[in-house]
Amino acid sequence: MGNLQHTRYTDNIQFRCLENLRETSIDLSLIHCGKEQCHPMHIWQGVRHEYIIHFVLSGKGIYSVGGKTWTLSAGQMFLIYPGTEITYISDAADPWRYAWVGFVGIRADSILKNCGFSSHKPVLHFPDSNKIMHFIDEILESIHLTMPNDLRRTAKLMELLALIIDCQTSQSDSSSREQHDYNSSVYVNHAIDFIQFSYQNGINVSDIAEYIGISRTYLNSSFQKELGVSVQKFLIDFRLHKAASLLIGTTKPINEISMDVGYDDALAFSKAFKKKFEVSPKIYREQKQSLDKYDTKQ
Repeated sequence: MGNLQHTRYTDNIQFRCLENLRETSIDLSLIHCGKEQCHPMHIWQGVRHEYIIHFVLSGKGIYSVGGKTWTLSAGQMFLIYPGTEITYISDAADPWRYAWVGFVGIRADSILKNCGFSSHKPVLHFPDSNKIMHFIDEILESIHLTMPNDLRRTAKLMELLALIIDCQTSQSDSSSREQHDYNSSVYVNHAIDFIQFSYQNGINVSDIAEYIGISRTYLNSSFQKELGVSVQKFLIDFRLHKAASLLIGTTKPINEISMDVGYDDALAFSKAFKKKFEVSPKIYREQKQSLDKYDTKQ
């Protein structure tokens, strides 16, 4: 099939696959997709450079990563992270049949967290296999490298991931309480690390919760339990203390400092600063400069 350029399309009774696709978007880009009836004890071991979700449609198999092993059957999916040593093997008596999608992109990690995946939880149940296969089959029908097919494949990948997120959200809503792998202090420390590195970028509470992979409600309750303040208050206080340091330690204009600590609106920054320190940023700087001069004379 010469018009596929460097892609490869295989279609036989046991194996159907579209692979080596070009990256079409920095956000999210499909690299390969397929489905296979594996032979008994079929094994793959090594490291991949993309994210891959396998959907077990029938049969059984084993997935191992990070020193942990899962025995999987129909209705379960497992995620392979880039750069991670993994092994998966089909069962000797009842080898699995699975489908998969492999993709890359700067949004991939965030999307997969919303799907419910994490490095500690790479195995999940997936929704209706008929719906999953509908999207995968449509991807496999769009085999030619044309702009319309690039868009169709990306759209179907996004719809497939959206289906998984919808299922995860539904399960979370129906659960009486959220399940977590760690205690609240771990999530709080992780959130603080994220804030320290990202506060300049205008992040909000939802961004923090999404990055960690827990709900806003649980994140907030964790902060209240560990620190006695809400996430929102901690984030605001962190930014304003950083701003105070910049007001004292630099000659930057106030509107520039506002941007440096994650406020797009200088007026909103000034109001928040005055509420916290009871003086405007300008007066705060003047007062500190006066004190410094007085200390120098002494």
